Amino acid sequence: MSIPDELPQEADRWGERLPRTVSLWSAVTVLVGITIGSGIFRVPATVAGLVQSPGPALACWFVGGVVVLLGALSMAELAAALPRSGGIFAYLLECYGPAPAFVFGWTELAVLRASALGATAMIFAEYLGYFVPLTRAQVHGVAAAAILMIGTINYTGVRGALAVLAPATLAKYVAVLALGLLAFTISSPGVPHHQDFWSDGGRLSVMATALVPIMYTYDGWADVCFMGGEIANPQRTLPLALVLGTCCVMLVYLLVNFGFWHALPESLLARSPLVATTVATRIPMFRGAGATVVATVVLLSTLSALHATLMTGSRVLFALGDRGLLFRTMATISPRFRSPSVAIWITTGLGVTYVLQSDFAQLADRVILGLWPFYMLTVAGVYVLRRTRPDLPRPYRTWGYPVVPALFVAISLGMLYSSLYEDPHDTVISLLVIAAGVPIYYIRRALIARAAT
Repeated sequence: MSIPDELPQEADRWGERLPRTVSLWSAVTVLVGITIGSGIFRVPATVAGLVQSPGPALACWFVGGVVVLLGALSMAELAAALPRSGGIFAYLLECYGPAPAFVFGWTELAVLRASALGATAMIFAEYLGYFVPLTRAQVHGVAAAAILMIGTINYTGVRGALAVLAPATLAKYVAVLALGLLAFTISSPGVPHHQDFWSDGGRLSVMATALVPIMYTYDGWADVCFMGGEIANPQRTLPLALVLGTCCVMLVYLLVNFGFWHALPESLLARSPLVATTVATRIPMFRGAGATVVATVVLLSTLSALHATLMTGSRVLFALGDRGLLFRTMATISPRFRSPSVAIWITTGLGVTYVLQSDFAQLADRVILGLWPFYMLTVAGVYVLRRTRPDLPRPYRTWGYPVVPALFVAISLGMLYSSLYEDPHDTVISLLVIAAGVPIYYIRRALIARAAT
């Protein structure tokens, strides 16, 4: 069946053509589903290796959550005032014009979204291999099949997609929360536990370095905004979803890390890349089945994250087409399912392509930190729109303005400086990959101008 490029449905007062059916609960589910992925099962060991004592480690996780909360409180003003598909893309377009918006969209879709889908699907397939033996080729096949399955579910409409995502995310959240709580049942009387709660690892330079991998685990906190064009009652729902979802993630991260530090001495914690498995195997309740429990939790976690990643990422591509910065066909809406069909299938195809190019993971890891300049630009956009569009209806105004947005920008700048100082090679690569979008934008604009003459 052919799908027409233009559909007869009218746009709403914000210019959106997709149905607004996503509730507050569903929006929180998307945020939590995409943020809690595989990172929380391995990053605590990385942080322990850097700070080497529980006080600084827990402080870093708390600061990371506060930074994200500051960003959520700030971005909520833009989300409520401009509830458009594409989220950050739409805010950058409104605040700074098409070039920064295009570069953000290019970075999200050409690098990060494809790699996130592929990497998450690979982790899902690898842990499925714990229960069903798989060869390496079969792991790739299962990963590709998982992406295709999630893409098909998303194509059939947002209601059906959320009906699958919500229980998977709830089960994941409860399972991770339970793992953190059960870690407190571990007793190790013969282990020399944390004699120094706050050691030399509490130096600010060390803690700033540890904050970088922590922010990877929080990445995704703003992605629910990508679905701004489908949120019901968006002027109330989007700010609440950003703040509530961020608080939920922060709570479970702090609890899990507190539990891990209770269960293991710092030397073992730092040497356990699969720290969740190390902890689970010591929980008395599991009676030696800890590895099976963790494999099940990781399957739930990655499946939920995969689903939410594809759902939100396709909306960026849809917005790029809808606003004329890429091919208009990308903004096609399925007449039967009312879903952004072409955007979903392109996003799905990019994810499957990544599964066949595993080396791309290294590039993605390097570029993730490069998204923070866009986060900073977006939050700074609160100041820009206050000045350029003072009459814009603002159902929510940033709590603590102007201090809260300024704190987010300042801390983010400090984190980027720390990354540039500690790891200049990968940080520069991140910025160069993103900067490559600039000539692409101007080449595309020149081609369009030539075609119009």
